[in-house]
Parts: sequence; C-alpha cells; structure tokens
Amino acid sequence: MATVAVQSQLTLIELAKRTNDKNLLTIAEVLAETNEIIQDAVWLESNQPTSHVGTQRTHLPVGTWRRINKGVVEEAAATKQVTEPMGMLEAYSTVDARLVALAPDKAAFRSQEDLAFVEGLSQTLVGKLIYGVLADDPEVFDGFAARYNLTSLANVYGGGGTGSDTTSLWILQWGPTKVHLIYPPGGNMGIKTRDLGEQTVYDGDGNPYQAYRTHFGIDCGIYVHDDRCVQRVANIETAGATNTLDDDDLIAALNQMPVRGGGPGTAIYVNRTISTQFDILAKDKSNVNYTSDNAFGVPVVRFRGVPVRLVEQILDTETAIT
Repeated sequence: MATVAVQSQLTLIELAKRTNDKNLLTIAEVLAETNEIIQDAVWLESNQPTSHVGTQRTHLPVGTWRRINKGVVEEAAATKQVTEPMGMLEAYSTVDARLVALAPDKAAFRSQEDLAFVEGLSQTLVGKLIYGVLADDPEVFDGFAARYNLTSLANVYGGGGTGSDTTSLWILQWGPTKVHLIYPPGGNMGIKTRDLGEQTVYDGDGNPYQAYRTHFGIDCGIYVHDDRCVQRVANIETAGATNTLDDDDLIAALNQMPVRGGGPGTAIYVNRTISTQFDILAKDKSNVNYTSDNAFGVPVVRFRGVPVRLVEQILDTETAIT
C-alpha cells in the first residue's frame, strides 16, 4: 500500500503539480477552490481493488501492580479488521461537433464544458463525503454524517438546536494513520478525465450525429483509523439568536483530538452560514481564540490555530440528531 506522510501533503493539488498535464492542474485547482475539503484531504492507495482493509486497535494492555510472591495478570492487545468500500462516480460530456467547429477557440470551448462536469462531480463527491449512506445507496459509501449520528458518541456534540433547520461543523485530522481518502491500486486520486475524441453518437430518436466526448471518473472512499480524529458539532441553529455556534463546543471537541487538534492536517469545515458566524466572532479583538491571516492573498480565519475551511455541501437543513 502506498502511503505519504502528512507533511508531504498528498493532495489533489500536489498530484497535479507532479505531472505535465496542464488540464489536470486546472481541474485540480477548480476542485480545490470550490470544495476546500478536497484541497486538504490526504489520499492513500487502497490494498484491495474496490475496498480497503485495515486494522484498528480496540484494547491496550494495562499492566498489573505486583507484589513479592504474587504474579501478574496475563494480557494481550486486541484489534479488529475494518473493510471500507469505494464508490465509482462517472459521467460523459458530449458536445456536438458542429458547435465545436463554430467556436473561435475550439480547445477552450470544450474545456469550458468539461469544467462544468468537473464542478458537478466535485459537488456530488463532497456531498457523499458528508452525507453518503451505504444502506440507502449500495453504490456509494458511508459519509461522516452516517458514521457519527448520535450525540451520545464521544466525538459528537449537540449545539442545542432542534427541527430541520440545523447544521453541523466538522473537525478532521488528515493523515495516513488518522483520516484519509482511498483510491484503487494503480488508479488515480481525484477526478480523471479522458478525451475520447470525435465519435458517432445518437439522439433520443436513435439518429446519429458527430460529437466530441470526454469521460470523467473518480473512485473514492473514506478510511477512519482513529475516531478521535473526527469531531462533529451538530444541531447548530442556522437562524435566530439562540443555539447558534458556541465556541465552547469547539474547544471541547479539539481537546478530544490527538495533541488537542494541533499539528499538521487539522481543519474545521463549515458551510457559509457558520463561516459567517465564525467571521463575526473573529472580528472581536478581545476574543483570543480567533486569529486571521492572509494565505495567498485570501483571508483565513483560524480557531486556536486551526484553519476554518468552507464546504458548501454542508446543509443548513439537517434534521437535529439525538
């Protein structure tokens, strides 16, 4: 199984930088700008063609305080195997050859159409990373919300909101032994595009015409090595003045994570509603938990040093969990 350390940042952008395919770099940048969780995610090659099998530790030996002439209890560590499936997301772009012929810049015309597909697949992928439910749709995988859906779990916090107008924020620690995405052996991480050239295709009535086609595909899954590396603050009201973002919950969640959420690979993911609540809290100079800096000319809000990242696929209309 191929792995890359967190500090090496095996991300979609990094992959694009290591190739000479300018189209791949453009696509990677579009994906990253639209869904910042994609920019951060660490990818590892799976050890099975359509899934990844890993081992998680479930018990540590505790030892025995012994005294003279008394023995110690024999112990052993315990583990369990976990198999995570991958989903295959694909699409085809079909552009009438006559339209391409009429375009002043044929390559740019096709590229614009292709980028629309990349945008759409990107949104679909991120939506399933958050809300995928394998039991409802066997072609996908369980997203984070399906895995962490009870406030009784140690890494899930209830913000006090009720009804179906709530949202969640997520804190993830990316890394080969923390949380990462998986892709097939010998495959590609991120969306792969393949120009199929000009082909004869058929309209809805079965009549042929010439068109240029591009195939898009991505195989992806989630593997969580350590549940502490995923923290959810749920039931945050998206409107009104009560049960909105409470940074006490955020502090509690960070403190449950390895090294209290510190180190590389940690980020807080929110939608625009919660991003606005963060920005309002961050502008208060007396709030020492928040800082703001400029990364590549773009303001980045940080909470206790952890960057706050935008994921628009996180809904404002979640039903509060119990």
